[in-house]
Amino acid sequence: MKTIMSGNEAVARGAYEAGIIFASAYPGTPSTEILESLVQHKDDLYCEWAPNEKVALEAAIGASVAGVRSMAAMKHVGVNVAADPLFTFAYTGVTGGCVLVSADDPGMHSSQNEQDNRNYATAARLLMLEPSDSQEAKDFMMLGLELSERFNTPVLLRMTTRVCHSKSLVELGERKEVPAVPYEKNIAKYVATPANAKVMRAGMVGRLKDMEAYACKTDINRPEYNGDKIGVVTSGIAYQSAREVFGDDASYLKLGMTFPMPGDLLKEFASKVDKVYVIEEMDPYIENNLKMAGIECIGKKIIPEFGELNVDIVKEAVTGKKADIINVEQKAVMRPPTLCAGCPHRGLFYALSKKKNIVITGDIGCYTLGSAPPLSAIDTTLCMGASISAGHGASKALQKIGSDMKVVSVLGDSTFFHSGITSLIDAVYNKGTNTTVILDNRITGMTGHQENPGSGYTLMREPASEVDIPALCQAIGVKKENIYIVNPNILAKVDEALDDAMAKDEPTVIITKWPCILKKFSDEDKADFDLSPKKCEIDQDDCRKCKLCIGVACPAIRAGESIVIDQASCNGCGVCAQVCPFDAIREV
Repeated sequence: MKTIMSGNEAVARGAYEAGIIFASAYPGTPSTEILESLVQHKDDLYCEWAPNEKVALEAAIGASVAGVRSMAAMKHVGVNVAADPLFTFAYTGVTGGCVLVSADDPGMHSSQNEQDNRNYATAARLLMLEPSDSQEAKDFMMLGLELSERFNTPVLLRMTTRVCHSKSLVELGERKEVPAVPYEKNIAKYVATPANAKVMRAGMVGRLKDMEAYACKTDINRPEYNGDKIGVVTSGIAYQSAREVFGDDASYLKLGMTFPMPGDLLKEFASKVDKVYVIEEMDPYIENNLKMAGIECIGKKIIPEFGELNVDIVKEAVTGKKADIINVEQKAVMRPPTLCAGCPHRGLFYALSKKKNIVITGDIGCYTLGSAPPLSAIDTTLCMGASISAGHGASKALQKIGSDMKVVSVLGDSTFFHSGITSLIDAVYNKGTNTTVILDNRITGMTGHQENPGSGYTLMREPASEVDIPALCQAIGVKKENIYIVNPNILAKVDEALDDAMAKDEPTVIITKWPCILKKFSDEDKADFDLSPKKCEIDQDDCRKCKLCIGVACPAIRAGESIVIDQASCNGCGVCAQVCPFDAIREV
């Protein structure tokens, strides 16, 4: 049976059909839907959200050591977090097959950087597969688990945003139950002391030779001969663009396994054509491999090294001809990203925007939108958990140069669990003075409402112990009197907590606690918070058009001849009413 699937859904289906037993991930676009799709098979396997990507991979490694097939999934920057265990895992090898899914984001659709994780395969010496559509995403996931066991290596399945989210036909099969390998104690294999690791490192040489020999003969590295004038070497989604540009006027070497590179196959293909083009997104990864093999080729000299490729870009690069453009008079309404109407983060950022002489270090999450005008209440965003550690460094530096500027560090609850805890430990241990604000909206908001250690439920919707954030902060060493819990929709309380916390020369923590307005509220949410439907409206007789309400950056507030609140958008948080100096905004 065939059905239409996204690449992420197909990866999940491939894992299921291949008999996987354990899967762990940290949600991050464009990889999030993999485990959200896999969990529907929870009767046959186990899957979980991990606090961060390093933990996800380590858990998958543990499952592999225990003898079952496993996987970890994450976005490209998540592999940076997981790199520590990954490199050593490449040394030890596997028992049960193990695949790491890296979802790269060319064009930075939802990421703070654009990195090419094919380089991880080279650096760690991991067998790497690159699907170009949903069918291959499923097939390569299954093949990856087989090759992992065959060659005693973890496998990197490198996806990209376009493959993750595009949909195409996929042939479904039945699940194959794979017997677990009986556990045997093997210190020499899995205890990576220097003495053992040196032996493991030497063993990788033979493994790599075997994998390269396989790469040269496997049908996922597929020559397609259409003539001897032009040859195109490509992989992943770039193959689809190249195929549309060159058509049957070129021969192709489509690479599905891109580490180790099939050296002999590359040379054989190049020998049969007059000119070789390399079409690939981001780094000149394939191109450099061809050049190291002594093969002349045209790649990044004409193909952009940054951003996502498409047919028009490749066509213009190869032919010099721009795509035909149809000018349309009607333009789409500009809708820059902004915090949702009723977002519990708005009150905090509005209060921060009014503070003077402060540095606000931010983090990764939907609350990064607090940096956008008119709030402009975040000064830095680096990576997960960096708000606290960067804030600590900034506060120490400012103290050292005699500045009286205060530092406020802002991050979400899921980000705090991910890597904010260790950053807070650093600030407390080293007697920092920055104020940490943890935005506890009871869910992982940015990636689509995944459960986390503070939500009270697991990915498999089982009730779970809920991390007590105030108690955790106190256990780390933050004094009880320096921990504030506030309703972020009450501006006076937020403002009071900020002033009190910033006045202290020791670590302070403010927890703004209110559920994400888009969340499907749990029974616990309904019991703990007043979530009854509310709306606000503006009394036009009392409104003086001062536009102070516009300053809260709520998309429900519309300014024209009159200032009005769109009733379809308003969620009744009441922040705008607290800002209005004429009491013209009222709850209805």
